Amino acid sequence: MSETVLTRQAYERLQRELEDLTTRGRIEIANVIEAARALGDLKENGDYHAAKDTQGKMEARIRQIQALLANATIVDSDPSETTKVTPGVVVSIRYEDEDETYRFFFGSIEEKMEGIDVISPTSPLGQALNGAAPGDWVEYEAPGGVLRVEVVKIGE
Repeated sequence: MSETVLTRQAYERLQRELEDLTTRGRIEIANVIEAARALGDLKENGDYHAAKDTQGKMEARIRQIQALLANATIVDSDPSETTKVTPGVVVSIRYEDEDETYRFFFGSIEEKMEGIDVISPTSPLGQALNGAAPGDWVEYEAPGGVLRVEVVKIGE
């Protein structure tokens, strides 16, 4: 799995989520499965199958978080003091030949903010934007050809 860049807050939130899922979550789902087993025939027991499905999804999330944390690089920069595009900042960009600007959170999807789309630093656009400052123009290869964008603003 590739490296994931996370802010300290996101890293700690994921650690708390992992701890909760591996302790409380596993105990709760085991209790639900046990209660469903007590209802009888497992072949036609909807409660049992639903609980096992929930358990599978929870275990998949546990493995996903473990992999993210194992491959995480933590950035401690203060987004309000950043003058270049770095993980953890909100960046506004404008495509060449357009007047409209678009705001994105630059970082991991695990740090998604309400109402703001995410640009991964490993995506073609993310790689082009990384380290750029307001006023800089960057180019990146998109499926439809090379696109050019301007970094308009960094921060909220």
